[in-house]
Amino acid sequence: MPDNEAPLRAEPLNDNARGAAWMAMSVVTAAGMTFAVRGASAELSSTLIVMQRAIGGLALCLIAALLIPALRRRLTFSAPLLHIWRGGLVGVSTMLGFYTLTVIPLATATVLFFSAPIFATLLAIPLHGELVGPRRGAAILVGFCGVLIVMRPGAEPISFAVVAALASSFLFALALMSSRRISNEDGPFAAYISSVVMTIIVTAPIALPEWRLPSSDFGWMALGLVVIFSLSRNIGDLQAYRYAEAAVLAPLAYTRLILIAIGAYVLFDEVPDVYTWIGGAVIIGSALYIARRERLLKQRRGV
Repeated sequence: MPDNEAPLRAEPLNDNARGAAWMAMSVVTAAGMTFAVRGASAELSSTLIVMQRAIGGLALCLIAALLIPALRRRLTFSAPLLHIWRGGLVGVSTMLGFYTLTVIPLATATVLFFSAPIFATLLAIPLHGELVGPRRGAAILVGFCGVLIVMRPGAEPISFAVVAALASSFLFALALMSSRRISNEDGPFAAYISSVVMTIIVTAPIALPEWRLPSSDFGWMALGLVVIFSLSRNIGDLQAYRYAEAAVLAPLAYTRLILIAIGAYVLFDEVPDVYTWIGGAVIIGSALYIARRERLLKQRRGV
């Protein structure tokens, strides 16, 4: 589920091995968060999980800011309207993504979330004026063909959860378009805080009327793991993209599907169908090719 982003590196440290280790942490904790969301959904609605996760994440960040003066000094919001816009997109995207995780098989949801980089490349054309050549254009089309393979329109009714997964990926990709300035000027800590604050705000109208807390030890444990794994994943992503190049990390990021498929089988007796595997291979292959092409283009431009 697309609930975080790959932060821009403040400086190129060029340590791909260390970056890969941090990405491995991100992959494992992202999978753990997925399982925890499904577990917590036995007692809480997906919207309540999103809101309570945001409250927990905000509380941990505020404690960290109180204890670490350097974090307080870096906490600036130079473009408040942009923070609000981006945070709102992240909040709605997370609501849709968590709903998807509670309804459809976890592997299928994960495959559909992998369409976010493809949406981001497509959105860069109108929003950033980026020119997409025939090769990347073909890769985008192939990626969406992979989405159609997973959805199988006509073979069976398209559920709202599948539409929610794609909408979540689209909104998250749109949020990424607003992230470069925030990351450069205010840093990832401020970006994370504004995103969880806005998530609390956008979920409140739905979550507050049905407000409740977990009623069992298992529910509290699952919710606690959602908070911890979410924050750990953000740290893993931050450090990974600080040390290594995105093109190096992308293949590792997609190993999450394997972990989730295994965990979903063991924990929830879910077996991905053949269309999920075929469509997932097409989507991942398309996203990897796009990442490779973007890396080559940046090298030619000397970026």
